[in-house]
Amino acid sequence: MAELISKEEFAELMKIKGEIRGVGLKGDAEFIKMKKGDEALKKLDEELAKMNSPIKYNEIKTMGFYPLNWDAVNLLLIQRLFNFTESEIKEMGGYLAKTSLILRLSMRYFVSLSRVAKETPKMWRKNYSVGDLSVAEFSEEKRYFLLRLKNFYYHPLHCLLLIGYFKSVVNMIVGKTVICEERKCIFRGDSYHEFLLRW
Repeated sequence: MAELISKEEFAELMKIKGEIRGVGLKGDAEFIKMKKGDEALKKLDEELAKMNSPIKYNEIKTMGFYPLNWDAVNLLLIQRLFNFTESEIKEMGGYLAKTSLILRLSMRYFVSLSRVAKETPKMWRKNYSVGDLSVAEFSEEKRYFLLRLKNFYYHPLHCLLLIGYFKSVVNMIVGKTVICEERKCIFRGDSYHEFLLRW
């Protein structure tokens, strides 16, 4: 099999700083098993092992922290091993939101959209050791959220994952169809990421 991640790509991914909670990695595993079966997850584990990854799916602790650079390697492998489209990466993000233990525990406090807006930065920090997520604008009357993510350098695939994640979170709260678009992105030359959610 051809090399799934080139040495040059790998070197770039290893420059990514920060950590992510194991809950996200566990969600990846559940999504892969649901979409592709147990054998697919074994295949992913084997590819990670070939690269001496510290990520071993059967050893991940939900509340543990894991290197964000290896999470990026993991996401890229998932996309390439299983030929996931952009919509499938977004679907995976939505699945992570629906199955996140941290999010489910916090949802009982999200009785209003204004509470969600206030708690967003704290929720981000519970999952990531880097990056600053804030609600730049919010209007319940006009039915939109504008999220801004600064100081977060990862991979363009993660932007798709976040679109699915944010869309799913807001959908769970408002109970309506939600549209999410990334209006600004560091990978398109902007200084931060910006996501507009409407319902």
